[in-house]
Amino acid sequence: MLSVVSKTQLLQLDSVSSVVRAHYAPVFSRIGAYDRDLLDQAAWSDGPRRPRRLVEYWAHEAALIPVEDWPLMRWRMARYEYGRWTSMRAAVENNPALGKDILEVIAEVGAATAGTVERHLELDKPRTKGSWWNRTDTKMICEQLFAIGALSVGKRVGFARHYDLAERVLPSAVLTREVAEEDAVRELILRAATAHGVGTEADLRDYYRLKRAQTEPAIAELVDAGELIPVTVEGWDKPAYLRAGTPTPRRVEGAALLCPFDPLIFFRARTERMFDFHYRIEIYTPEHKRVHGYYVFPFLLNGELVGRVDLRAERASGRLVVPGAFAEPGHDTPATASALTGALREMADWLELDEVVIGDRGNLAALL
Repeated sequence: MLSVVSKTQLLQLDSVSSVVRAHYAPVFSRIGAYDRDLLDQAAWSDGPRRPRRLVEYWAHEAALIPVEDWPLMRWRMARYEYGRWTSMRAAVENNPALGKDILEVIAEVGAATAGTVERHLELDKPRTKGSWWNRTDTKMICEQLFAIGALSVGKRVGFARHYDLAERVLPSAVLTREVAEEDAVRELILRAATAHGVGTEADLRDYYRLKRAQTEPAIAELVDAGELIPVTVEGWDKPAYLRAGTPTPRRVEGAALLCPFDPLIFFRARTERMFDFHYRIEIYTPEHKRVHGYYVFPFLLNGELVGRVDLRAERASGRLVVPGAFAEPGHDTPATASALTGALREMADWLELDEVVIGDRGNLAALL
């Protein structure tokens, strides 16, 4: 499992659970069925026999990264003094002592949700229920403290963050390591290049949500040092870069269902450039306007994205439901359907679901 992270460098987190949480899926796509508890233990438990190997922070988006990479984000923590959003700045300015109070509560009670902290602070007041943006000031400031690195995530229960003091989550050698922004950016670009194989400046920049002003000088320095090799890719109108020593496979074989937040496809411009595959997630699109479905997995077969599958895991009934299955032009063939059938059965077995139920939407449905 950790060997996958050594290649992808990060696993994006997302709350959608229509099939399986986003951070679990990329590991399955690359190595097949594995015990998800191993990933949970690596990220959200710690002990002398099994030290924590992954930690949460804002990398691409919210993501799990190797613990040793946490100091590479210090420059970002400094920029998040007032959090990541304007609403957080208002919460901090309106409650100048609340951050200190929150830290004191968590120091006393241990890893806790924002709701638990509120109750300890006797701030649990009635409030409107609704969107994410209706968070209380306590939640906002917990997030701000997480963004600046004062808090980390000690554990998750039902996917809810239980914040803890960073010094109780991270080893002291990691916590005290200082990395200058320029050095950190170079390291992050090298990690992005490892994950990509070949990437343009925009590809490398997007992987950790960097800025062009950071990446362009860093890439030039890495090229001068021989750590990145400039290359051209047929059909690309921008220069690309290869990490020195990256092996080139003789062939690409295999089938995999990719969740919408898989690192291979989460930069949609790269996905289209590499695979001629236009992909947009339709979760926030009104149902009657969706083209392919609510939670659609692209299907990778022998190095090509040949289709896409709308998926639901109905755990109560033990069914993996496929409301729609769509082949890319020229791939609506028995061979594609056969490979996809195997991939769906493998996913159902991994999720401990008994049946795969095929709907009637899409040009692959009848073949499946």
